[in-house]
Amino acid sequence: MFAGTHTAIVTPFRNDSIDAESLKKLIDAQFDAGVTGVVPCGTTGESPTLDYDEHELVIKLTVEYAAGRGVVMAGTGSNSTREAIELTQEAEAVGATAALLVAPYYNKPTQEGLYQHFKAIANETALPIMLYSIPGRCGIEIGLETLERLVADCPNIRAIKEAGGNPERVSQMKLLLPDSFEILSGDDSLTLPFMSVGAVGVVSVASNLIPGPLAEMVKLALAGDFVGAAAIHHRYYPLFAAFLKLSTNPIPIKTALGLAGQIVPELRLPLTAMEADKTAELRATMERLGLV
Repeated sequence: MFAGTHTAIVTPFRNDSIDAESLKKLIDAQFDAGVTGVVPCGTTGESPTLDYDEHELVIKLTVEYAAGRGVVMAGTGSNSTREAIELTQEAEAVGATAALLVAPYYNKPTQEGLYQHFKAIANETALPIMLYSIPGRCGIEIGLETLERLVADCPNIRAIKEAGGNPERVSQMKLLLPDSFEILSGDDSLTLPFMSVGAVGVVSVASNLIPGPLAEMVKLALAGDFVGAAAIHHRYYPLFAAFLKLSTNPIPIKTALGLAGQIVPELRLPLTAMEADKTAELRATMERLGLV
């Protein structure tokens, strides 16, 4: 279900409100370019600063604008199990086709706590679920044994977005888990290394800006053409690296979309605009790639 390229879509703001018109244009551009799906209300969508009504609205709008052209994988994770259940059920009610559940952040549960958390959510929804392990932001990793238990006990836990930066974890998961369980990269620069050892795609930040090349790279890798996929990877690697180096996600991608004239690059506090020298560096990288 999840093999391919899923864009972790930004949430465009204008005067501190959801910019629905820009969101529609972004989503249309994604599906016109051949992505598999879009992911509203993830980290890239600034979910921590969306209130509950805005969170529901962004998912509802994304379902409407996607119009059945691909997967809408709603970000519904929380460090509160009760809230994650409510958000997931709301996403299901408005027509999302899957849910992305990040590991609970800040309160740092044990592995048993992680197991109970994800199991409780899975039991309260029929949506296919992709777990999201990103220890750099959450302070904890979804352990392999915990993942194995969850996959065995929860049939709708079908995939993981792996953003721990270690291709070896992909190999370990392939040994432990059924072939039907899907592993996706959570880092654009690691998509190809991950796919070389068994991942089947990416939840991408960069595809907000370059959906076509990312979708083509993943398509080639899935077809076994790693030479062709590597050519795309190497061409756009400077962009992937810039997004990681210059500032905290989603500041660089929103800045890039602003430079490309696709959105007003408005952020919500505590995120602030990228510094002028870093913006100039990003612009130079984009110019070399013909993106501005």
